[in-house]
Parts: sequence; structure tokens; C-alpha cells
Amino acid sequence: MASWPYGVAAWARNRAFDRGWKTVHRAAVPVVSIGNLTLGGTGKTPCVEWVARFFREQDVQVAVVSRGYGSDAGRNDEAMVLEENLPDVPHLQDPDRVAAAGRAVEELESELLVLDDGFQHRRLHRDLDVVLIDASCPPAHDRLFPRGTLREPVGGLRRAGAIVLTRCDQVPARDVEAICEWLARRWPSTPVATTEHRPVELVGDGGSTRPTERLTGAPVGAFCGIGNPAAFRKTLEGIGAAVTNFRAFPDHHAYSRADVDDLTRWAETLPPDAVIATTQKDWVKLRLPALAGRPLWAVRIGLTFRSGQDAFTAALERVPRS
Repeated sequence: MASWPYGVAAWARNRAFDRGWKTVHRAAVPVVSIGNLTLGGTGKTPCVEWVARFFREQDVQVAVVSRGYGSDAGRNDEAMVLEENLPDVPHLQDPDRVAAAGRAVEELESELLVLDDGFQHRRLHRDLDVVLIDASCPPAHDRLFPRGTLREPVGGLRRAGAIVLTRCDQVPARDVEAICEWLARRWPSTPVATTEHRPVELVGDGGSTRPTERLTGAPVGAFCGIGNPAAFRKTLEGIGAAVTNFRAFPDHHAYSRADVDDLTRWAETLPPDAVIATTQKDWVKLRLPALAGRPLWAVRIGLTFRSGQDAFTAALERVPRS
């Protein structure tokens, strides 16, 4: 029963936008939204990076616009990661994303906007809605918040122009096939791509890098503060790391001096030959070269397509250019 009032509110809000009772603002340039149906992490940041890079490689001036959740003290972790990986793509954070879109066009001369976590933000018109679904938590088996993690009923997928299944390497192939079949039955005209979040490299102090094979066969102490910490642990284990100790903080965790001291004490308890690893989102906030005298390495993740890349690219190509 706790989900019922939430579901009614979500339905009423979407209906108001569908019927034109709430105003939708159109930016002066095309907008591509990357979002999801659920609370928590589905791996949006690597997809935002992939899409922004796709348009930059075509010489389109791109800006990322987001609400900036967890950015009260400045840029949040997603913005810092994107700045690290895409230094020529500005990231504007503002709860008023309509206003941020205007600034991106007027002040930065942006030609296309990528709206981060924008599926439920319907005040800003978008030319393409990309919706991410975590294959390890399919919406068909989920429930509306607070009983589950759904932000809105699964019927909202009718608004999607493309669907991307993430973390397909972390579930059996038959489960991925079942999700694709379910999507094809309900939304047969919507292209579906399957992907995985693959480790690209390790990043350390001063921007130094190491191949991910550095973790293969090694004892690893790891920690993170992301929406799906179990996915990070599976990523490490997929590299071949022997995760001996794992710590999870809340999503978008703002690390304090006390946290650093606590992590230092924790690092001292790890085996002498252990490697310490975290996510790039956590690393850009900490910027620590080491913990307890041991180098701290961030695992940089990239989006890799398994199937459906051509259809996804075609959906992006259909976005009008300013």
C-alpha cells in the first residue's frame, strides 16, 4: 500500500505533461536525455560519456546538463569524472535544468545538450530519450518506491527512443535474453542495445595509469560510495582480483577527514601485498595518492556494446542538428 500514493503522484505528473497541462520548455538546440526508471545506479555516467564523445567526434559542441545531486559544496562526482575523461565537454549543474540549458547555449555556444539523469525531468524537451536498465535488476521484477526502486511505472518506457541494458556481463545470458524478449513484446519499435561496463585502466596519483591486469590474481581491498556497490565488486572479480575486504559507503558519499582516517586504519589491516582500489567517482573526490603508504588506484570504466550498437547509433544520428 505504501507504493500506491507514490504511483498515483507519478502517474498524475506524467499525465499533466502528456496533456500539456504542465509546460515543456524547448531549448534552442537538440537535447539527448540519458536516464532510467529506477533509484540507484544503472551506470549512467559511462553512457553519458559515450554519447557526448560520439557527438564530439562529429565536431558538435556538446555540453552536459544535470541537476547536480550531491553538489552542494561544488561539482558532484559525476561532473568531476566527466571533466577528467572529457575535458572539452563542459558540465553545467543546476536544479533548474531549463535555466542551465539556456546558459549552455547562450554563454558556451553549445550545439547539443546531453541531459544527465533526465528521464523524469520533463520540463525540458528532449529530442531523444535514452533509458538505461540494469540487467541485474530488471523493471519487470521491480516495484514502485518505497516497496521497490522504480521511480515510475514501467509503462513510462513508452517515452523511450532507445533502451540500453547495462551490466549484461553480470547476469546469465538467458536472463538478458528474457529482458530483451519482454521489451520486444511491449515496445517492439524501440531499439534495444546490450552493454557491459568494462574496466579500461587504473588511474593513480598524478594521472598515472596502469593496465587493469595489475589486479589480476592480486589480493584487493576495495571501497566505494556509488548506487550499486555490488556491481563494482563484481567488476573487480571479473578482472580476476581476489577481493579480500570490501567497504560500501552511501551513494554520492562526501568523504570527510574522519572517513579518510578510518580508511587509513582499514588499509593498515589489509594483507601486506594487497592492492587498494576504488571507483573513479570516489577517487576524484578523495584525490589521495595513497592510504597507509599504499598507492590508491581508481578503476576507470567504459561502456562497451555487446549488441544493438548500430541501432543505437542510428537513433543518435536521427537527432536533429542545430
